[in-house]
Amino acid sequence: MKILVLNCGSSSIKFQFFEMTNQTVLAKGLVDKIGLNGSQLILTKQDGQVVVFQGEIVDHKIGIEYVLGVLTSEKHGCIKNLSEISAVGHRVVHGGEAFSSSVLIDDEVIAEMEKCIELAPLHNPPNLKGIEAISDLIPDMDQVGVFDTAFHQTMPEYSYMYAIPYSLYKKYGVRRYGFHGTSHRYVSERACEIEGSEFCNKKIISCHLGNGASVAAIQNGQSMDTSMGLTPLEGLIMGTRAGDLDIGAALFLMEKENIGVESASDLFNKHSGMLGITSISSDLREIHKAAHEGNEMAQLAMKMFDYRVKKYIGAYTAAMNGCDYLIFTGGIGENAAITREGICKELSWLGFDIDKETNNKTHGKEAVISTPDSKVKIMVIPTNEELMIALDTLKIIEKK
Repeated sequence: MKILVLNCGSSSIKFQFFEMTNQTVLAKGLVDKIGLNGSQLILTKQDGQVVVFQGEIVDHKIGIEYVLGVLTSEKHGCIKNLSEISAVGHRVVHGGEAFSSSVLIDDEVIAEMEKCIELAPLHNPPNLKGIEAISDLIPDMDQVGVFDTAFHQTMPEYSYMYAIPYSLYKKYGVRRYGFHGTSHRYVSERACEIEGSEFCNKKIISCHLGNGASVAAIQNGQSMDTSMGLTPLEGLIMGTRAGDLDIGAALFLMEKENIGVESASDLFNKHSGMLGITSISSDLREIHKAAHEGNEMAQLAMKMFDYRVKKYIGAYTAAMNGCDYLIFTGGIGENAAITREGICKELSWLGFDIDKETNNKTHGKEAVISTPDSKVKIMVIPTNEELMIALDTLKIIEKK
């Protein structure tokens, strides 16, 4: 059984094509710069060969048509015709309170997803465009929606509520939703699989650290709390997002800079975070390099980043009355040994003892990086959201 996974962004489409009998990636790639000059499709074949196709890709439907054409092409394809695709799984960013798990997409589901556009105006519209494109191009294809927010729907009310008038929550749905749920679910389940333990019996703190970053507290197989909130802006310091910020500070800056809501959103989402602190880059690799060369603002930004993650780990350890596994994932979590060490080095009193030598040797691969006598198992687990989407899609269509 073969499943196509699509992740549609505002001007891009990421895709992976799986053979589910052995979870093999037959092809993967990126459609980039949709509606812009220089649009292209970058295909990575099963043997690792990379092929670039350039052409005018004016919208998501044409982009997906290109993807389907490449997958079935005689020279570069891996299937003879589209009938070999059993289903399509879509990453959908926001499912609001309507979806606590992945679902088979129908008109009713699409209507609920459209209601969530006001909660994720940048993400849900392109996600919906991908669904619409498949419906047009392969009308009878089964499609499944896998929501970033779904995993966190198990959070208790005292965890997800904000201390605002309850009527505003009821009226507008203003609450903590959390994101990166598919990633947090994958790595936490994978950690238990590696250790041969029961997912439903463990207390896990998952740190998804990348340009977007979040921490999740997972207890007995369920998300209990997470650092992102109504939007992905809350929580950790990120590449360009401010993370936790006093609302009064936001209002103060809006008044002093004489800016409105849209400009404030740009300020805190696109010009803050590591980029805002350093004025160098949003890429932690470049900031690490600058810090090593003595740049004081880069050094400060690294300390701020590590400190914020450490605070959440401490808070979630207290909230769950302990921790069995601490997981690092995402581009930074998987590859930045110096960041993992900076986060863990003053947590030994809580039972987090990192093995510096193993940590320094671990880049982008599964590994246990804690000392043998550490009370908490510290692990690096590369995330695989696409596989999780494919597995959910398979499970749902098999139940039809």
